[in-house]
Amino acid sequence: MLELTMASVSGADAGATAGMLMADAPSDPGAVLRVGRDRAVCRLATPDDWLFVSRVHLEFLCGPDGSWQVTWLRGSHSEPSSEVRLTLAGLPPQPLPYGGTAKLPAGGSGDLVIEDRTGPRTVNVGFYHEA
Repeated sequence: MLELTMASVSGADAGATAGMLMADAPSDPGAVLRVGRDRAVCRLATPDDWLFVSRVHLEFLCGPDGSWQVTWLRGSHSEPSSEVRLTLAGLPPQPLPYGGTAKLPAGGSGDLVIEDRTGPRTVNVGFYHEA
């Protein structure tokens, strides 16, 4: 099972507890959870006017062995208007490259931060992958 939580925070709300959205999926091969602006395909959706987040920004995919990975999907622009950082429990944050993929550890947790390059807005996506 992969569990996700998401909070969208703007500069005015920095330091405040934001409302959280939650989603989960069993660790069945081919299971997918998406984060982005397109509510039709994303289980966790950001505000429509947050254009630094792609229609489908992050995709969590369960592989044939029940392991999960996350991909920052490439959008229609050659350069993104955001940055994504991945933090795994106990490790310092690492950038997730545009179009890049990272494996999520079984029994592990962490978070991804999508940060607007043009203003003080972030989307924080926490995850927990049950072993």
